[in-house]
Amino acid sequence: MTIDATVPNVARMYDYYLGGYHNFAADREAAEKILAIFPDTPAAAHGNRRFMQRAVRYLTDRGVRQFLDIGAGLPTQGNVHEQTDGRVVYVDNDPVAVAQARTLVDGAERVSVAQADLREPDALLSDPHVSGHLDFAEPIAVMLVSIMHFVPDEDRPWELVARLRGALAPGSAIVLSHLTLDGVDMGPAEQGTQVYRRSNAPIIPRTRAGIERFFAGFELVDPGLVWIGEWHPKPGEDRTSHGYGGVGIKP
Repeated sequence: MTIDATVPNVARMYDYYLGGYHNFAADREAAEKILAIFPDTPAAAHGNRRFMQRAVRYLTDRGVRQFLDIGAGLPTQGNVHEQTDGRVVYVDNDPVAVAQARTLVDGAERVSVAQADLREPDALLSDPHVSGHLDFAEPIAVMLVSIMHFVPDEDRPWELVARLRGALAPGSAIVLSHLTLDGVDMGPAEQGTQVYRRSNAPIIPRTRAGIERFFAGFELVDPGLVWIGEWHPKPGEDRTSHGYGGVGIKP
């Protein structure tokens, strides 16, 4: 597969924020532009990753042994399959990210990687890498970590997540984190969104109320939908957050 290294890729930019090395010059250049605007982005990215890790361990402790990570990007830097002994499917619509992900998890029997698009939920759920690896009659945790802010309103993001929720058995979960501009100076925010418009996925921050809609019909785990760093933090952890996060359970 030919990789276009000239277009910034949001998965590889995120890897760069996390201190990884699965990125190219264009990714690093775009990421550095974001860092010039929001210098605490690496701290927020690490906080988002810790939120994901805490959520996976919390759900594993509750008995969930299946995880569907949509918009997974690159499974590096302490990702889902390293936090649980359950089965994991990583899903991304970017063929480059999928190819790299399959290389990174090659040989891990518990892990599958699917190329599918959240905007086509029925095709995603029926993909053999998904349906052949997970049992939808049993609880599944759907991970939507830093992905929904790449889905614009015209693509009906709330309806897409509702389709996923409807396919899940009782006891299943939605784990979601989402960028917000609540409390952010709009000048720097617009500069940041301009950088992402030149990447492979423009970014769409939302309000807390808009983000909470993704959990409709699910019961939010305490403390509810909160700043990412405030969801079950460990003592002494950096709580820098650029968005909200929460975990919802299907009754």
